[in-house]
Amino acid sequence: MSEHLQHGHDDGHHEHGDDGVAAIHVTLKGYLTGFGLAAILTAIPFWLVMSGAFAKSGPASVLILMLAAIQIVVHMVYFLHLNTKSEGGWNMLALVFTIVLVVIALSGSIWIMYHLNDNMTPSMMQDTRNLP
Repeated sequence: MSEHLQHGHDDGHHEHGDDGVAAIHVTLKGYLTGFGLAAILTAIPFWLVMSGAFAKSGPASVLILMLAAIQIVVHMVYFLHLNTKSEGGWNMLALVFTIVLVVIALSGSIWIMYHLNDNMTPSMMQDTRNLP
């Protein structure tokens, strides 16, 4: 047995907990990097809205949603420390399941609200026209 293995070191660079699972290495630099990215990803949409950089709201909305999705990933990686190896992959499976449920709920809600006027009866439409 080599001297390297006799002292309890393995060839990997991960620290292992009592259960043999790689421990997450948390540093102040990691938290500050995550905070900086989150602040930038918050300031950009704020600037876009306040400055009126886009003439139409459609492209601005798409860009803001993309930046929001990126910010979600930043929070998961830097603050929640989620990756494919944490908890043997079960955290990532739970995350995927949650994302699927949220997408189904949001897309269903948006679809229902978009088609709400088509599903109203004619008597309901006449009542709303007489409102002040």
